[in-house]
Amino acid sequence: MNGTRAGLDSMLRDLENVETNNTIILCVPYTMLRAGNTRVAIGAQDVSQHTHGAYTGSVSAQMVADTGAKYVIVGHSECRQYNGDTNDTVRQKAELVLANGMIPIICVGETMDEKQAGKTMEIIESGVRESVPTDGNGAIVIAYEPRWAIGAGLTPTADEIAVAHTLIANTLADMGLAGTPVLYGASVKGSNAAEIMSIPNVDGVLVGGASLKSDDFIPIITSVK
Repeated sequence: MNGTRAGLDSMLRDLENVETNNTIILCVPYTMLRAGNTRVAIGAQDVSQHTHGAYTGSVSAQMVADTGAKYVIVGHSECRQYNGDTNDTVRQKAELVLANGMIPIICVGETMDEKQAGKTMEIIESGVRESVPTDGNGAIVIAYEPRWAIGAGLTPTADEIAVAHTLIANTLADMGLAGTPVLYGASVKGSNAAEIMSIPNVDGVLVGGASLKSDDFIPIITSVK
């Protein structure tokens, strides 16, 4: 819950001059949604699991698509924590995103309590199997968010990230979704992005606070050629 339309304009201008072949997506609050440009795609941060109707304050996938946005994050750790998102509602949201011609970025990950209970692999696998639509109706992206690391300045070890991403990749392959991009998201910054994206089965990063300022965000983009 950050930013203004003027701030987005400024960020888009800054990103126009960045030399990269990487895909750049800015997922913004509903008030800032619009079509992107040749360099940057625009996405939403969440969407309703309902198609339409008396759900005051909610925004449907059809409404998001109508703005020209191309992506929607579903199941973000904060939506799971604060808004009560479950694997089932995340799957419903992802299905509606796909049905409206957009690409869902489906987030999965374990809490600190789940990590300490030794349930990391169980939570990750069930998150993928229960949150991801399997009807083959369009492209998807997965983001692994170790929820215990977000906002805490903590980063899992390279081995922990590799194990989690390998599990996700193998689970997707078993579901008939081999080749689905898997992003890593937790405490990503310019100083660690290249190392993280060199880990097997890490296809990109989902950036939080470091995406709010060009001076922080651009070094992440350019750290990987």
